[in-house]
Amino acid sequence: MTLVLPGSAQLAAGNKTIGRIALRIWAGLAGLVVLVVLITLAWHGFALWLGLNATLLSLIRITLMILAVAWAALFFDAWRLGEPLTLRQGQRLTVVGVNGVLCLSVAGTLLFGAHVVGVQRDFIVTTFGSGKVSDAEDGRYNVLLLGGDSGKGRWGLRPDSLTVASIDAETGKTVLVGLPRNMANFEFADGSVMDEQFPDGFDCDGCLLNGVSTWALDNKELFGDSKTPGIDATVSAVEGITDLKISYWAMVNLEGFKELVDAVGGVTLNVRDKIPVGLPHEDFFHYIEPGKKKLNGFDALWFARAREGSDDYSRMARQKCVMNALLTQVSPQTAVRNFEKIMKATSGMLSTNLPASELARFIDLAGKAKEQKMSTVSLVPPTINTADPDIDKIHDMVEDAIDRAEGKKDEKAKPKKKPKSTTGGSIGSRDEGYAANQADDLGAAC
Repeated sequence: MTLVLPGSAQLAAGNKTIGRIALRIWAGLAGLVVLVVLITLAWHGFALWLGLNATLLSLIRITLMILAVAWAALFFDAWRLGEPLTLRQGQRLTVVGVNGVLCLSVAGTLLFGAHVVGVQRDFIVTTFGSGKVSDAEDGRYNVLLLGGDSGKGRWGLRPDSLTVASIDAETGKTVLVGLPRNMANFEFADGSVMDEQFPDGFDCDGCLLNGVSTWALDNKELFGDSKTPGIDATVSAVEGITDLKISYWAMVNLEGFKELVDAVGGVTLNVRDKIPVGLPHEDFFHYIEPGKKKLNGFDALWFARAREGSDDYSRMARQKCVMNALLTQVSPQTAVRNFEKIMKATSGMLSTNLPASELARFIDLAGKAKEQKMSTVSLVPPTINTADPDIDKIHDMVEDAIDRAEGKKDEKAKPKKKPKSTTGGSIGSRDEGYAANQADDLGAAC
């Protein structure tokens, strides 16, 4: 009786007041759950809001813990009301065993649920803030994705990977704009701190795109009270290069990326050419052989970062293939099964200025993006000379890629000259191009 209707045993043979209170609480909670389910069926965003509201998650966690203790107490009281001492020894042992299993199972499930809710809440509180909400620019959110090495004080220091994800605010249709880290002689966004310091562009000796952050950190007094001068400077550089207003940024710790891939059970990639893992003198050195391979976190990170036998532009193409694979291959079932591992890995690999209040919106957009083709445009040779980039041409390339993704491309327009040949996502050359760097369907290119 206590398992099915908590309080009914007390109402039948014990303290009727406690029984009525327990049954009313149970009925109220059951009704609330039914109501939530009905609202969720009508509006899927409601479930996201529930799961991403830190205050509400704290309330749910406390409620589950109280329910676990109260339900366990009702089980023990029901056992007492059953007058076990009037039973034979074998019957008493059976009753104790059954009651103990039921009590521990129910209380344990509720306490585990409270733990999972706590993990979710801690992830949201520690990773996301309550900063300024940015509106979509021309109907799109432009999110700068930065990849950097882990280590004390190294957030934002010489980012290893720079990609803008331009996301349609309604459909989730996404265009990845890849920026080479060795780009030089570019201008910054008008009116930015970096624009004031470099009005003629970032033309100092040895100054490259991935060095903007370092320069800003060395001159952080210019950025006032900013806690992320390196990222602020990099954002102004990316805005100047692409002519896209950056809505938010996210910095990914590439070492923590390994844990994320392992947490979701690995990622399957189409390896078109053998990729070295490590350097020849290292004891773990080996090759990822060509073919369709399911890689663990360690090998997936090397697939995305290896330059031995290739170059930065090939690596950029492979990184986009990894992004596409993670988006399309991680199912809701996988996320639920590995929830705690994913939360732990993500909290250690991600830093962002995306407010917690915007999480539901972007998770919804991610779900829409998962069902569509992702396209890419990369500012790499032979189309772009990274040492002396044609910024107007870059602006046209980015605008053209977004127009094609949105179906606005004029079909009668004269087609642009394509590279001599386009190879797979993980191989190619400066002269031939890389399929994953310039693609209307990233999944097919990879």
